[in-house]
Amino acid sequence: MTRRTALALAAGAGLSACGISGNSVTANVDTDPKSIAADAYLYGFPLVLMDVTRGAALANQLIRNTSPATARSRGIVAPQNDTLFSLAWLDLHAEPMVFQMPAVDGRRFWLIQVLDAWMNTVHDPSSVRPAGQATPFTYALTGPGWSGRLPDGLIPLAMPTPTGLIANRIQLDGAADLDAVRALQAQVMLTPLSFWTAGTTAPDVKAPPPSAPPLDQVNAMDGRTFFRRMATLLAATPTPPADADALKRFASIGIAADADVDQLDADVLNAAVHDGQARIAGYTNPKARIDNGWTVATNIGAYGTDYVLRANTAKIVFGANLAKDSLYALMTGIRAGASRRYRIRFAAGQLPPVDAFWSISVYGPDQYFIANPANVYAVGHETPVVPGSDGTVEITLQSAHPGPEVPAGNWLPIPENGTFTLALRLYAPKAAALDGTWKPPALTVNGQN
Repeated sequence: MTRRTALALAAGAGLSACGISGNSVTANVDTDPKSIAADAYLYGFPLVLMDVTRGAALANQLIRNTSPATARSRGIVAPQNDTLFSLAWLDLHAEPMVFQMPAVDGRRFWLIQVLDAWMNTVHDPSSVRPAGQATPFTYALTGPGWSGRLPDGLIPLAMPTPTGLIANRIQLDGAADLDAVRALQAQVMLTPLSFWTAGTTAPDVKAPPPSAPPLDQVNAMDGRTFFRRMATLLAATPTPPADADALKRFASIGIAADADVDQLDADVLNAAVHDGQARIAGYTNPKARIDNGWTVATNIGAYGTDYVLRANTAKIVFGANLAKDSLYALMTGIRAGASRRYRIRFAAGQLPPVDAFWSISVYGPDQYFIANPANVYAVGHETPVVPGSDGTVEITLQSAHPGPEVPAGNWLPIPENGTFTLALRLYAPKAAALDGTWKPPALTVNGQN
């Protein structure tokens, strides 16, 4: 594992150069047009990627993912089977949208993540922090500038942009739990406020088939294509007051809302795309920490003026959650092999501290699940781990079945060759995990660190 690769996966890559630094626009402003345009590319990257990802999808229509991922799944990188999700692209220009989460057993974790057009998580009601009292929890998402009156019982969630994405996750406890979660998903509701007040709901519409991978589309854009789209989106998307200095700097070379970028030097814009992508690939998040070989980042999900972290997290972890909702620890580039036997040993009383649950998943070098005869992709949640007589919990990671002496919930298959990645997920992590007081245990191989 390289430290740079792990940090990039955990928190996104970024930029440290003239104009935009690791967390803001700096006072040392470079006036070179190519440098300014490259910084503008980093600034606008999440906005353009969100818009391309939305693509032809119908706004304000729930898309329900009702099946767990397998080794054949290629929808998103680093999938997880701890939850099933329903999502919708929001368009709040016409009126607010009402989202209702049905009543759920208090032992089942759920999360409603709401992202703005810049890919910031701006709201995150959950079973741990529902932002209301009565169930079913019913939320009204309002666009910027909306000033109407909401009916009683609706919990307001004001959005800083008129477009965005809402993603609802519901805890899934293995295959036997599928029917129960699907029944809950069927009760999740998204409808315009006017339908809600009239006592009706908008009909579901079949979602269009997916297009080419959005990231591939954005990466393939030349300078004028990218900045033309960015200029159009800037005209339709409010920008925070804190962005004023950056926007003024970009406007100094003609990159602004509704600007005619076709009048700009194509070589400068193409160089900005090339430079911006290279900077994304080469940056390391300085705030990510290394705990016993695991990379942990707690500063993703909401970014303020940290445009670099925002852009690079968007590329690597699309729609990253806030750490308080789900914390990720990653270990990448681990050597596989039929003779290699890895172990992760949790001391007695030292399992991951969470208010919900945790899991460890294994991925191949392409960041997808690895095919294995047992169809086991994760441990810790779907099949509970079994402690030893002294209270310790030892996870066995090897390609061959370890035999009956290892409980089913304590074996995580790895590939016979190549490399793999481990992802430890903590849902609703406790303070000890967030502040680093608790650290995940080291990975050992054949009895050695």
